[in-house]
Amino acid sequence: MELSTRYEPGSVEAKWYPVWENQGYFRADESRDPEKHPPYTIVIPPPNVTGILHMGHALNNTIQDVLIRWKRMAGFNALWVPGTDHAGIATQNVVERALLKEKLSRHDLGREKFVERVWEWKEKHGNIIIEQLKSMGCSCDWTRERFTMDEGLTRAVRAVFKRLYDEGLIYKANYLINWCPRCLTTLADDEVEHADKDGKLWYLRYPVEGTEGQFAVVATTRPETMLGDSAVAVNPKDERYKALIGRHVILPLANRRIPIIADDFVDREFGTGMVKITPAHDPNDYQAGKRHGLPEINVLTPDAKMNEVVPAYQGLDRYEARKRIVADLEALGLVERIEDHSQRVGECYRCHTVIEPYISLQWFVKMAPLAAPAKQAVAEGRVKFHPKMREREYFYWLDNVRDWPISRQLWWGHRIPAWYGPDGEIFVTDEPELPKDDPRFASGEWTQDPDVLDTWFSSALWPFSTLGWPDETQDLKTFYPTTTLSTGKEIIFFWVARMIMMGLKFRGDIPFKDVYFHPVVADEHGKKMSKSKGNVINPVDLITEYGSDALRFTLCDYANQDQYVAFSAKRCEGYRNFMNKLWNAARLILANADELEAQDVALAGPLGTATRGRLPLEDKWILSRYARTVRAVNDALGQFKFDESVKSIYDFFWKDFCDYYIELVKPRLYGKVGESEQEKSRYRTTGQAMLVVVLEGALRLLHPVCPFITEELWSAMREKWGGRLGSITSSGDTLGDRTLRAFEASHLIVAPWNDFAPADLLDEQTESGMDVLQEVIYAIRNIRGEIKIPPGTAANILLVSPDEAKCKFLRTQSGFFRSLTNIGDLRTEMAAEPPANAATATVAGVSIYLEMPSEMREQEVARLEKELSRLATECGRQEGKLSNEAFVGKAPAAVVDKEREKLRKLGEELAQVQEKLAKIKAG
Repeated sequence: MELSTRYEPGSVEAKWYPVWENQGYFRADESRDPEKHPPYTIVIPPPNVTGILHMGHALNNTIQDVLIRWKRMAGFNALWVPGTDHAGIATQNVVERALLKEKLSRHDLGREKFVERVWEWKEKHGNIIIEQLKSMGCSCDWTRERFTMDEGLTRAVRAVFKRLYDEGLIYKANYLINWCPRCLTTLADDEVEHADKDGKLWYLRYPVEGTEGQFAVVATTRPETMLGDSAVAVNPKDERYKALIGRHVILPLANRRIPIIADDFVDREFGTGMVKITPAHDPNDYQAGKRHGLPEINVLTPDAKMNEVVPAYQGLDRYEARKRIVADLEALGLVERIEDHSQRVGECYRCHTVIEPYISLQWFVKMAPLAAPAKQAVAEGRVKFHPKMREREYFYWLDNVRDWPISRQLWWGHRIPAWYGPDGEIFVTDEPELPKDDPRFASGEWTQDPDVLDTWFSSALWPFSTLGWPDETQDLKTFYPTTTLSTGKEIIFFWVARMIMMGLKFRGDIPFKDVYFHPVVADEHGKKMSKSKGNVINPVDLITEYGSDALRFTLCDYANQDQYVAFSAKRCEGYRNFMNKLWNAARLILANADELEAQDVALAGPLGTATRGRLPLEDKWILSRYARTVRAVNDALGQFKFDESVKSIYDFFWKDFCDYYIELVKPRLYGKVGESEQEKSRYRTTGQAMLVVVLEGALRLLHPVCPFITEELWSAMREKWGGRLGSITSSGDTLGDRTLRAFEASHLIVAPWNDFAPADLLDEQTESGMDVLQEVIYAIRNIRGEIKIPPGTAANILLVSPDEAKCKFLRTQSGFFRSLTNIGDLRTEMAAEPPANAATATVAGVSIYLEMPSEMREQEVARLEKELSRLATECGRQEGKLSNEAFVGKAPAAVVDKEREKLRKLGEELAQVQEKLAKIKAG
């Protein structure tokens, strides 16, 4: 297997995914011994069947795949359950729009034919996002793929509904709900999005009964609902209106007599301190109406038109009615004033139509009995949130939870398993049809409830329904409770809380142990992505341009503990460069290890301290840095700090391995280290073996994040050194031995994770020494850059440190300096007179003097003389300004002081340049 000279992500990614899938590597085995292979389970947050991959999907599924690949390599029985959600409102809307193009409505087709049409659409278009997830490398167990309306999940939904109904936790009642006039369905509180809108506040006069010329002035943002008013309310502590409590007003336009009541909920500071009470069209008014026994008068039709309550406005759209009603009130002199007013408006989360509070007969779930144990599970730490700060809003929601309206006036979804008899009786069943052998239903007069369940009802069962519940399957026994859930904070109430409730209720156990809330991905300016703003980034486009691995690495880099990140595609370019670096480094190593044998690999990287002590400094150092990186990656992944994980790998591979270690080991590869040919050969072989072993270990560390390129490179290495374990002499405990054992796996995806104890290789003393060398080399490179010494020009170096041990160490490592920068003479002294024409720096207790090469001195003298002339001119100009009495006398003192400070600094710069020039000329 020969690696191409250039990394082409498209061809590599297309090659490996089918191999992994066909080999069955993604499949978890429910029969594996849990003692040897503990289960590790993730259930995917099921994307809508209408969906296509967006940046939130890309981030979340990358995170899940990193975790599942990591645990799979670490020997866990790793299961990632995939699937899609039927997405009731969204999918029905998509199909209805398609029908409109045919000049049809769902009512033209009828329910049965329409649902058939939706299933056809799902089969044709519903797997787009699944294929996109595969293009990202997601290693889900596709043999266990589920759909929220497949046969098994439908059984689970019916079973849960019946049990909750039988226990009195599901009930049917008239209640004020959120209603979407566009989708013509109920919405749960969580499905209403709120936005700040500029509106108006109308002050309306209601004539007080029995006192001509006296009015109750109420302030309202919705004049059209006044036709449904049942009362006017004041605060009982408001002295202004105490005399009016118990009296009545005449409701204008409707000519209806309504009472003036007292209630503590009235804000005395809002408007006039008098408010109209419309129980059928406002949540607060609804509660007040219940307290005072007020009638609930609905004035709207389901599509938000005025109904027959006041015939003069019947059939008008709510906003047109608002204009007409205000105009009519103005004509009657009953509008006192109109003010601009900003308000929070609730909108449907799907179509963004302004919702209506609407009294309707709906099915509800009693939430309080389910909320208490769900709160306790998180409070006790049985379910852990990452970051922990998400707990506060979770607890707040549970403490204030309202009953959940679960019925939706749709045709697509889980139809409510309730049947109504001829006398209004209700029968709930967990079977798809009424029992045929029950004489009660023989008349054929029973009809099924036409509504469907809220999509989130079936999603709440996802962790256990996907594993076979209500049957006690082996999957359920092995993989429940699941281990980790990765999701967005915006569905903590929609989904996370309800899954915890349902898991505890129906399995008697939590549904997952850890919940990681990933950040929201915004554009590079921190603004929410939206089609209307034109700032949406398509991850598929990024994969095409940069490759899946580069995108995954970028997303992990953004997956920090913040909850909002500004995504820039430019960072993908940087990580594509990293993939190129990885590719080129592997090609270099493979090209220079052509004659390396498996026996040589087996001896590399001894884990024992005594054996390792005989290694060259660079080998001890890279082994210690590698061990430190393994520990950092394991710790970071275990704490869901994906950004820290990839930063550790990136810094190790690019900075430690490529920038330093490969350069330091090159003299050994090219026969420049050692006296005899035998010694040179030994150094070359050990250098080659160490490169191979560290590269192989790094590929295993990188695989969960960038699986495609690592599989390609690792397979090239395995082809050369794999399958040789039985032919070598036992080498003891070495990293090389671990490398050969890893090559016993057929592919990297199932190779063992880095399983040695990192402490076995950590060497603080060696790393401290290398830190000094790196700082000194970095300073030398900086000096060369500052005075523009060409790379091909050697420079003499003097290193001075009063620390005898440090001086001795630096002298023994002169080869490092020559490997990493262009040096002429190199001296290391405890004390010495600095060269006259040297540039200097001090780092890590070492003074560095870099002599300017002779061929550059004339250039530097010319540059410094030019700078000297410029500074002298500036100083003269400044002195002239300050000697001008008119300027000094008239200018503010602060301005004069500023000019004097400027002259002082120019004088210092002039003196420094004169000193440098004198030293160079003296040298």
